[in-house]
Amino acid sequence: METARPASLASPEAVRVTNPGGSSPFVFTCDHASNFLPAEFGTLCLPAEDLSRHIAWDPGALPVARRMAEALDATLVETRISRLVIDCNRPLDAPDLVPPVSETTIIPGNAGLSDKQRAERIALSWRPFHDTIAEIVDKRLARGQETRLVSVHSFTPVYKGKSRPWHIGIIHDEDRRLAAPLVSALQRLAGITVGINEPYSPADRVYFTLERHARSRGLACAMIEIRNDEISGETGQRKWADMLTGIFLDLEPEEAKGSRQRAVGKSVQSAS
Repeated sequence: METARPASLASPEAVRVTNPGGSSPFVFTCDHASNFLPAEFGTLCLPAEDLSRHIAWDPGALPVARRMAEALDATLVETRISRLVIDCNRPLDAPDLVPPVSETTIIPGNAGLSDKQRAERIALSWRPFHDTIAEIVDKRLARGQETRLVSVHSFTPVYKGKSRPWHIGIIHDEDRRLAAPLVSALQRLAGITVGINEPYSPADRVYFTLERHARSRGLACAMIEIRNDEISGETGQRKWADMLTGIFLDLEPEEAKGSRQRAVGKSVQSAS
């Protein structure tokens, strides 16, 4: 295996930041945004068709997150390497940090990795993703900017033969400052089945990014999981992004709304 070049904070190969100076109180992450495999990994000995499946990424999550971030003037941090290489939403000691099996699919290219190979993957993708989020959050807090973290994911309609009825799930731990009003707003919408800590919960080790960057700093946070058949095409992606954008606008604190409006006003003036 070729030694992976460690990515810097600005490396486009590993992480992308959209609108780093966003005026919204919300910072979005998309931890499983891409199914891209760098050339040195080949296909990890998987058939090519497996790389378009949910095991490689969260289909539909990135277009939703991008549309929301643009509408809200929010910052978005996204991974650009498949979670089959390394899962950025896992702690470094997690057994599935480099997954040997995803759902029921064995990943041959992840078997028997040396400590050196594992460290190379951490340096390639995991480290730059988390360093980037930390840098953005710390800068916002240093200038006194209200900051709330939201991670955007998608999930499969059927997992290990079991159907999942929820259209969207909101994942949270004991801090419900953001999750509770978000769930309430979603439950008021007709025809939407909302999962609360479904189809996953923090006990499933899926809450790592938010624990590392929000909970450790006392920041409100929540994880969004949208069933991926709902956002498989542009129409569904637009529907869910616009629906969630409206909810998040209502959840902004009044002082943050004022700041954002002033920022937008300055931008319009400088453009004219």
